[in-house]
Amino acid sequence: MILIDDLMARSGVAFGTSGARGLASAMTDAVCHAYTLGFLEYLRAEGLIAPGAEVGIAGDLRPSTPRIMTACARAVRDLGFRPRYFGRIPSPALAAWGLRHGCPTLMVTGSHIPDDRNGIKFNRPDGEILKADEAGIRAQRVAQSERLFNADGVFRDAQSEALPDCDETAARDYVARYLDFFPPACLQGLRVGVYAHSSVARESFVEVLGALGAEVEVLGQSEIFIPVDTEAIRPEDVRLARDWCAGGRFDALVSADGDGDRPLIADESGQWLRGDIAGILCARQLGIAALATPVSSNSAVERCGAFAAVRRTRIGSPYVIEGMHALLDGGLAPVAGYEANGGFLLASDLEREGRRLAALPTRDALLVALAILLAAARGGRPVSALASDLPRRYTASDRLRDFPSERARAHLAAFDTGDAETDRAALEAVFAEGFGPVAAIDRTDGLRITFASGEIVHLRPSGNAPELRAYTEADGPERALAMNRRCLDILATWR
Repeated sequence: MILIDDLMARSGVAFGTSGARGLASAMTDAVCHAYTLGFLEYLRAEGLIAPGAEVGIAGDLRPSTPRIMTACARAVRDLGFRPRYFGRIPSPALAAWGLRHGCPTLMVTGSHIPDDRNGIKFNRPDGEILKADEAGIRAQRVAQSERLFNADGVFRDAQSEALPDCDETAARDYVARYLDFFPPACLQGLRVGVYAHSSVARESFVEVLGALGAEVEVLGQSEIFIPVDTEAIRPEDVRLARDWCAGGRFDALVSADGDGDRPLIADESGQWLRGDIAGILCARQLGIAALATPVSSNSAVERCGAFAAVRRTRIGSPYVIEGMHALLDGGLAPVAGYEANGGFLLASDLEREGRRLAALPTRDALLVALAILLAAARGGRPVSALASDLPRRYTASDRLRDFPSERARAHLAAFDTGDAETDRAALEAVFAEGFGPVAAIDRTDGLRITFASGEIVHLRPSGNAPELRAYTEADGPERALAMNRRCLDILATWR
């Protein structure tokens, strides 16, 4: 018997903020098979899956994804369930199918991280797994025959257990979800560039935008995986966007990360919008009353006064989902959530002119793009002007790669002595140059420092990769960026 918690420690493939992730080389057939067994055994123990039930499987465009999906499908069969393979489709498309049909799903993706890594997102029949579910999966003991694998953890008979034939239902339903809700030809007159790169959402974006009347051009499609991170946009992607939009070629650019749950939206000049600003614009266009969002998101969400309630959470979709549940329990509606990476979660059904959009409480990139483009089209305003009436608060973020999370947590713990004055003095010493006195410290997730000037620095180890992230907020974009660069210089001395 294998205890999943022990396997996590032994393999290096562990739960982060968005499922289990690790090096693709560590995600052997044996490891992925065992993880899937643990997930399904947990669902069975909780009475969440019936004998012989279907389990949806899909994946992103990484080279390691087909092998991992095959291992997951084998585990599904080995427990007497039926794998249903939906191909290489966006994470929200798979999750929407699972919610609609009351089936668990497995999405093989590493999202935005480099392609030497991968992961598995687990969804219960009623939505994403939360932290309590993670604990339940870790506690599972699973039976796995050693005869299935060679010494390297590879299936001995891998060729005999291929994935089922691809079913296009989930992909078609995802497209129909938006075509049935948004008015016909509502994007007529907009010229939109779709930065395709290696996002598994690229075909859905092109199909939906075109069907709603936009003039669409596909840009930058790649058959090699590109790790596009919507919170730490690569300099080359900044240059590409500005070059593409030169001369007024497009009204906007849209894109998504590897698995299509985090959006990238650029205005007519090729300036990428921050994900947390995109979240506010999306929520406002959709008429959302109450929002859950992590502590790292831009404070304009409270300052703008557009929402009846804003609930701050730890970083990660499981915490945002818990926050949305709390808002719903409080009688507020409609409720949604978003993250600083731009991923938008819809907790309530929406009704517009007889059209209905079902709740989808998991990150989705396409909804954000559609809502912002619709706001521009209906208002007759450029995308750059949509945020002009928001409070002037600007954020920047970046990260130090190859920074072990344990080391990052140890450094941050040095500012949590239990004595507020001591902690404040220590932080002022570290940030002595150009930041000023410390006014408040928030440890909801990582270390969020508010200075007397109102400027903010938030430091947090990534939950998905060995990275130390820095978020900064100020009244001007140049100042936020300068603060972020200074933070990275300081953090680099911690290596």
